[in-house]
Amino acid sequence: MNWRSWRRSWLTEPLYRKARVAMPRLSSTEKEAIDAGDVWWDAQLFSGQPDWQAFAQIRPAGLSAAERAFIDGPVAQLCAMLDDWDISWNRYDLPPEVWAFLKDNGFFGMIIPPEYGGLGFSAYAHSEVVSRISVRSVTAAVTVMVPNSLGPGELLLQFGTQAQRDHWLPRLARGLEIPSFGLTSPEAGSDAASMTDTGIVCRQMVDGVEQLGIRLNWHKRYITLSPVATVLGLAFKLFDPDHLIGDIDELGISVALVPTHLPGITIGRRHLPSMQAFQNGPNQGVDVFVPLDALIGGVEKAGQGWPMLMSALAAGRGISLPSLSAAACIFAAHTAGAYARVRTQFGIPIGKFEGIQEKLGRMAANAYLVEAARRFTCAGLDQGHKPSVVSAIMKLHATEHMRQSINDAMDVHAGKAVIDGPSNYLGGLYRALPVGITVEGANILTRNLIVFGQGAIRAHPYLMQEVTALGDSDQQAGEDAFDAVIWKHLGHSAKNALRAVGQAWTGARFAAAPAEAGLAAPYYRRLGRYASAFSLISELTLLTLGGSLKRKEMLSARLGDILAELFLLSAVLKRWHDEGRHESDLPLLRWCAEQAFFTIEKRIDDVLFNFPARGLAVALRFLLKPPGMKAKPPSDKLTALCADILLEPSDSRDRLVGSVWSSCNHASVAQLEQAFDLVVQAQPLQDRLRHGGVKDWRVAHAKGVLTDEQAQLLEQAEAAVRAVINVDDFAPDAFARQPRQKPEAPSP
Repeated sequence: MNWRSWRRSWLTEPLYRKARVAMPRLSSTEKEAIDAGDVWWDAQLFSGQPDWQAFAQIRPAGLSAAERAFIDGPVAQLCAMLDDWDISWNRYDLPPEVWAFLKDNGFFGMIIPPEYGGLGFSAYAHSEVVSRISVRSVTAAVTVMVPNSLGPGELLLQFGTQAQRDHWLPRLARGLEIPSFGLTSPEAGSDAASMTDTGIVCRQMVDGVEQLGIRLNWHKRYITLSPVATVLGLAFKLFDPDHLIGDIDELGISVALVPTHLPGITIGRRHLPSMQAFQNGPNQGVDVFVPLDALIGGVEKAGQGWPMLMSALAAGRGISLPSLSAAACIFAAHTAGAYARVRTQFGIPIGKFEGIQEKLGRMAANAYLVEAARRFTCAGLDQGHKPSVVSAIMKLHATEHMRQSINDAMDVHAGKAVIDGPSNYLGGLYRALPVGITVEGANILTRNLIVFGQGAIRAHPYLMQEVTALGDSDQQAGEDAFDAVIWKHLGHSAKNALRAVGQAWTGARFAAAPAEAGLAAPYYRRLGRYASAFSLISELTLLTLGGSLKRKEMLSARLGDILAELFLLSAVLKRWHDEGRHESDLPLLRWCAEQAFFTIEKRIDDVLFNFPARGLAVALRFLLKPPGMKAKPPSDKLTALCADILLEPSDSRDRLVGSVWSSCNHASVAQLEQAFDLVVQAQPLQDRLRHGGVKDWRVAHAKGVLTDEQAQLLEQAEAAVRAVINVDDFAPDAFARQPRQKPEAPSP
């Protein structure tokens, strides 16, 4: 008792007072964003000691029989109906029959439970559907994606009243209503709290009867499906100046469902996002009156719109764009590998040149990594988690890996991918890249402010409790709570520091790894080592900088990169284990691991080089980076092994790229795969002729060196390759069409 009293008087109270002054108060918007969702594997990584037993018990994502039937049936039928060239360059929209098919087959109600007429699919099934559609048409994928991601359906399921669910969900599930969600406005992009869209609680005469409701005024833009929406989920700031529903004048951000046919609503002319034809545009409302029951969740949820949005985004952001990105990475790897196998220069396939192998190896590893992360994230979502930090990592890094893979594929294809036309299977994805980088939280914002800034508080085992204690208006209660947690925190930090230093200087030889890890055991151990180092550096960064870390965005971004690399590598290890630990896939695992460790060490170097406490930075560098234990990037030999997986038929190639392209239904991709198969079959004959000094197989056939069947195979392969390397061309007057209507002047 004397020790506790002494500790409280001489240690806890001074520390509490100092921290309370130094720590800036969280704004309500920041606190609501941090409170949204929950934590999952990110918390294990932040602890510095991942629990590999718990990791092994995470069930892999899987499909039910009904979900598999939907993918093999309606999804395959939909893909067969899609002509992306026609959609993007002629119609600038999906054909009417595709819209009807989407509505009739429940594509807009995948997340809605069956009792409301929806499909009730898992997160993984939702993700699979988006992945498969996206390689056929980004426009179709986005059209399906948005109603099932951040939109009225998700918000109604989480927060709607029973009456709202009963009315709206069946209509949304059957496609009788097309939803869109209005958050972004000209004044408020990343800073949603600065929106000027308002709602005033008031009384108004409607059809001769006075009603209590909300008078709305708003201006939104960049709203996907807005041009065709029948109901708008609207975010706005709610005010009650006459205290008609309570004692507070300014209630805060709220969300309402607004039918778009109401008087005062203007649906603006369409935006054209990076030449993508999905419906997108502005909308505006002037003195639009809606009853109070338009508020999602009713009056009880007035002013709670921001945490509602953050909670919905915690799930949807981990599915939509990561699904599209994973499919794009796989598609890029598949097509680039096949093209590099059939396209020859200087008498050999271009895939044998090391410059091309560098691109192919990276694409193969990216495809393996992003797909692994997609499955791993869906597994967490399907187990009931809403991991907001993980979803932010996925949105940011999946789209960045997609950007890298598509650019690499463009380099490999060269002129084949530059010349547009119906047979160009990469051009649409290339043009769509900026959309994925920008929407659902711009990548710059997500990297610099969200991943570590939110993760440090949300995923740390004690920090959130301390921040809450420091912000408590009751100083005595806050001090009590602070005393209860700070000593646990200090004990945790001390043990983690010893573990981080010990594992660094022993090369993680004695770190934990799952019993079934097998050949991957060294990577588990090194991942644990870097998790400990990350946790220690994070602790000392927070201790040194405190609240000013919010202004050190580049430091925060680098720390977020480390957390992201730890998560992505965890997903890779999980995939390798769940797929059966095939040794032939080991090059992909090794490449991902070595690249992750190299990136982590680079980010640690960057953090310590810019660390404000220079003496501490020098000490950390000595303790965590022993001489002779520097991580190295993947070797050229390993990169070539990964490239070879794309260049030759194998079970590894099928596991890596086989699932997405088979549902693509793109004639040019099928043509490419046919050429790949024929070239591989003909390769032994080509090698025999080359070793014999014969340059023309026709001469060899005429001399009887080749049988008729062998000559036929070579002829078929040659014709298939010619068809693949051909590009589209157009008549001179093909583009001499009537001038399109000029756009309006930009909105103020």
